[in-house]
Amino acid sequence: MNRKYILTIATGKDLYIEMAANLARSFFWWHPNTDIIFRIVTDDEQKLPGDIKARAEIIHIKPGEFGEGFSPKLHLDQLSAEGQTLFIDSDCLIFEDISHLFTLFKGKAVSVVGDYISSGEWFGDISVICKNFSVAHLPKFNGGLYYIEKGEKASEVYKTARELEKKYDEIGFVRLRGRPNDEVLMALSMELHGQIPLIDNGKVMSDPQACPGGYKIDVITGDRWLINPPEPDPMHQAWYPFEKVSPSIVHFLGYYTQHYPYRREVYRLEKALTNTLNWFSDIKCLITIEYPERMKAFLKKTFRPVYHKTFGIRRLKPSERA
Repeated sequence: MNRKYILTIATGKDLYIEMAANLARSFFWWHPNTDIIFRIVTDDEQKLPGDIKARAEIIHIKPGEFGEGFSPKLHLDQLSAEGQTLFIDSDCLIFEDISHLFTLFKGKAVSVVGDYISSGEWFGDISVICKNFSVAHLPKFNGGLYYIEKGEKASEVYKTARELEKKYDEIGFVRLRGRPNDEVLMALSMELHGQIPLIDNGKVMSDPQACPGGYKIDVITGDRWLINPPEPDPMHQAWYPFEKVSPSIVHFLGYYTQHYPYRREVYRLEKALTNTLNWFSDIKCLITIEYPERMKAFLKKTFRPVYHKTFGIRRLKPSERA
């Protein structure tokens, strides 16, 4: 029997454990009766909520056992089980049944959702790196999702990625938040081992950074859309080939997990799974989560020019994820 797994990693700071629980709940909401197993790799099982421990398969590791930062994602071959595994970053939410993704990826040892890049900048000068490794291009993708079929080929790909990590700066890769970025390491290793991406059609995964024109989400009904405003809008992301997408998975990169749409939906999700989502809980959500942030954003936008003129520009706060 070919087993199917969703895998996520919740190690280090408490916020990763909280986000992993939110991801798990979105999976359970959309897969109430499924043979897909949800696995959480964590170094602090005790901090996982009881409802998650009751339904997920927990894999306990020692703190730092597979490295820090993005490095644990270079060990997915060791953390996955026999069968098909879909790794999803903990800062994601699922908006529909994603069983079909296992069919789309089936037969690929290691894969991602993306396209190819042969020049330009992507955490390094891609044309130079391709020339140095004698490859025509690299798959470019969002590392919030990886697909693995456990076996010899997958092990080879990940072993090479871990070896490349040791030469990260020497290769010419640029660090992300001071750490090696798993995406470019996996991209190069995949290309060296002949592994190909699932070409992105905007239906599998997207994020608000690729779509800065606004987004609307409802994890309970599955209604969602994200906008990449068309040219000549200054917010247009030229590298992203879609203008409006409704993906199965939304990746809340960076500070987007601090914004009210994400916080509102995880609140509603927890209520829905305990059958306590109703008009009262929705009103409470609006009053305590959404409206305060909307007001804060309005005041910032209104008075920011005056503040900057009076006090100057404040330094950015360091990321909670650093």
